[in-house]
Amino acid sequence: MTTPSDKPPADPAWHGRLAAGLLGLALLWPLLLGSEFKPWTLLDAQSLAAAMRFLASFLPPAHSTEFLRQAAEATWQTVAIATAGMSLALLGAIPMTLLATTRLSLSRVGTNRMGWAAAVLRQLTRWKLVVLRSVPELVWALLFVRIFGLGPAAGVLAIALTYSGMLGKVYAEILESSDGHATATLIANGSGRLGAFLYGMLPEAAAELVSYTIYRWECAIRGSVVMGFVGAGGLGQRMDESLKMLAGDEVCAMLIVFVLLVAAADFVSKMLRGRLA
Repeated sequence: MTTPSDKPPADPAWHGRLAAGLLGLALLWPLLLGSEFKPWTLLDAQSLAAAMRFLASFLPPAHSTEFLRQAAEATWQTVAIATAGMSLALLGAIPMTLLATTRLSLSRVGTNRMGWAAAVLRQLTRWKLVVLRSVPELVWALLFVRIFGLGPAAGVLAIALTYSGMLGKVYAEILESSDGHATATLIANGSGRLGAFLYGMLPEAAAELVSYTIYRWECAIRGSVVMGFVGAGGLGQRMDESLKMLAGDEVCAMLIVFVLLVAAADFVSKMLRGRLA
């Protein structure tokens, strides 16, 4: 027979968990109201009927020779936009990383204090990185589409600008968190910033830098599809045209292609990370 003393003790933290849950709901509710989040509209009979008609047109997916050729060209253009944009982003991110990394400051060697000129230059570089990554690539794409017209050039430049800010910031943080003994020794013995970076910081942080770069390339592929909806070329622009024509079979086929494309990018990423491990 179980006595009161045999009962398991009450959770002493349940009051705090309950209060945290209620506080979370109290904060979330006005946010939901402000965002006009109304999921019950999906259950409207008219909305459901329209959605079901559109989804019914998905099968069978479009598979004509002409459509598959166009989809293959759009897919290749999407990969090209992402890869070219990432290449330009690296060209901008690497110099800014060298400028923004505090450990590469020659004035800190021996005194551990950075000169005012170096400090100003690094702060300006960090502000530039903030500005570049603060503007989403979709906004840059909208701007460049107005300048260059429809096409992949807008997508390439949009990815290059936004991702150069992202890469520069994260690269600098990775290098700052690495062991700085080798770098400080090289600089103290007369090495320049580039030499200290190549032979001191880079060997230790190479795996993490490459892993993050590959991850950003995956993101660039997904981003290039989204930018296609504003006219920046690639698979997204072709999908936008099919959506406007309510061609469900073409939309379904391109969604399948997009899933396969992301899966292929993930496979390449995993393979490269495995070689670095």
